[in-house]
Amino acid sequence: MRETRLHPRELVLPMFVREGATQPQPIGSMPGVLQHDDASFRRALTDAAEAGIGGVMLFGVPTSKDARGSGADDPDGVLNAAARTAAAEVGDALVVQTDLCLDEFTDHGHCGVLDSRGAVDNDATLERYAAMALAQADAGAAVLGLSGMMDGQVEAVRTALDEAGHTTTALLAYSGKYASAFYGPFREAVDSSLQGDRRSYQLDPGNAREGLREAELDIAEGADVVMVKPAGSYLDVLAATAAVSPVPVWAYQVSGEYAMIEAAAAHGWIDRRRAVTESLTAIRRAGADAVLTYYATEVAGWLR
Repeated sequence: MRETRLHPRELVLPMFVREGATQPQPIGSMPGVLQHDDASFRRALTDAAEAGIGGVMLFGVPTSKDARGSGADDPDGVLNAAARTAAAEVGDALVVQTDLCLDEFTDHGHCGVLDSRGAVDNDATLERYAAMALAQADAGAAVLGLSGMMDGQVEAVRTALDEAGHTTTALLAYSGKYASAFYGPFREAVDSSLQGDRRSYQLDPGNAREGLREAELDIAEGADVVMVKPAGSYLDVLAATAAVSPVPVWAYQVSGEYAMIEAAAAHGWIDRRRAVTESLTAIRRAGADAVLTYYATEVAGWLR
């Protein structure tokens, strides 16, 4: 009689790969989540494939950064190398996805390059995104996660990919990405160098209609999937987007959502397994066709 069910294929696992690591590094604010070294990364990929989840979303943690995020489109950079590994190891079993944003690679921590005033230069950033897209597609990524929230990013990346012959590489547009407090633990996970905040290009948490408008714009530019992020606090935006979107709608259960469940469960205040399952069911019930969640492999094991 249940209207909404979870299935492993609807879950995508975000993963962090640390350049030069000789052993996995625990992330203090996200118990159970790691910055992977090569060996633990390969093991986690195999575990994810055997669990039957839908895919993995890869994030790189480089050893060096600069103002333009040069490591982002370096073919041998940490993220592109991780994409090649994932494609080779589990590309037949999982959809390999890569984060297309500069924030992990810039020394100022913003999602784009800065102008002379220290503000993010939208159009100059689009050129960097196009270069990143080509590097990631060449490395074997099947889906590129455009999380930077620059105006026109979908069209710029789609044009660059098509001109280079990557016509089947799919674009996941982070359309309703809000300037949220719930990203805090993620910044530890990627060793963020952020100075200031991202409210000039991420969405205001009070604006529901703007999130829907951003999704419509991204779809018009050629997005194959649109995203709402965070998931749990923006179920209204998710439901409204799902009601009108002609393309799949995904949602990201972000680091802060994960951390809150883990902290409450560690104190014995909630039933961990029930809370995890209920939170993901709510996201699916609101209209998400797939969910990015740090619980993906574990939950898939429960479901199987």
